[in-house]
Amino acid sequence: MALPVRTQWKYLLTFIQKHSSPKRLFSAGTCAGKQEPPGGGRIFSGIQPTGVPHLGNYLGALENWVALQSQYPSVLYSVVDLHSITQPQDPAQLRVNILDMVASLLACGIDPERSILFQQSQVSEHAELSWILGCLTSMPRLRHLPQWKMKSKLKNEGSVGLYTYPVLQAADILLYKSTHVPVGEDQVQHLELAQDLARVFNNQYGDLFPEPRALLSSTRKVKSLREPTAKMSKSDPQKMATINITDSPDDIALKIRRAVTDFTSEVTFDPETRPGVSNLVTIHSAMAMITVEEAVSQAKGMDTGAYKKLVTEALIHRLTPIREEIERLRADRAHLEGVLARGTHRARELAAPVLREVRHRVGFC
Repeated sequence: MALPVRTQWKYLLTFIQKHSSPKRLFSAGTCAGKQEPPGGGRIFSGIQPTGVPHLGNYLGALENWVALQSQYPSVLYSVVDLHSITQPQDPAQLRVNILDMVASLLACGIDPERSILFQQSQVSEHAELSWILGCLTSMPRLRHLPQWKMKSKLKNEGSVGLYTYPVLQAADILLYKSTHVPVGEDQVQHLELAQDLARVFNNQYGDLFPEPRALLSSTRKVKSLREPTAKMSKSDPQKMATINITDSPDDIALKIRRAVTDFTSEVTFDPETRPGVSNLVTIHSAMAMITVEEAVSQAKGMDTGAYKKLVTEALIHRLTPIREEIERLRADRAHLEGVLARGTHRARELAAPVLREVRHRVGFC
């Protein structure tokens, strides 16, 4: 996204001033500190504690999260409960949802030995950096971001937290000097705000933050089983529309059997004209770990009714071990709380020196 002309001029003037006079030096002092990410980059991503993820979450994000643990030397995943309260939450249910999400992440393959898994609200540096970055952000810049435009339009109003949500997202990312962020296409504009704020801070206070890059997932979006032109969503009022990763084999079979297709019996992949059947092909190929072309080839000679049974088998085969592991982990609350406590400690070890440096450069100490 191109920056406003006024902002571009600001960067240019700052650049001229910075390079036409001696560089400003920042002494360590008692408040400063510096911690660079290890070679190879650092991943950060967060997920809201909405309880157990659905199939779209798993294929669109979590499967990729698991793979990234072996591709980058430093990986942080956060249960972003501060973000969740931009919508009304029942406190008791939120506590349950946080632990359910931790159980789900562990069951899907997030390894707390290879990544840092933590609860966002327990690292207070997120909120403080968000305030500082908010003071470097204009209101028009936030007004045009999709989170505000979409959710405020639905209610004809919105909270201050919803409005400044993307600034907190930027703070989440920059606090750890993250170099890469796995995002969906609908989150790219929010990541661009983090990149902008890294540049603004660096120009005003000296280089500190790397500009994080987007890692776009190649996984196709999973659609609603009842309305295949819309994304699969936990908030969908139609229970048959969404597959949760804890669904029983009988639940999965029923939902796939009732999935909307069309009046053509042959299985083909054409998302524009046959979104329902194409959604089943997408699910099948992803869960069977084959290409779309291979999935269509396996369906040769089948009508959509028979193909739904093949899709059901692939789902049950992949999701049953995950469901069983979630059930086991849910029964051990102390273990889940321990995983979060250790992750929070490790996250603060990274976050605290960075915020100390930010505070020093801003002039707080």
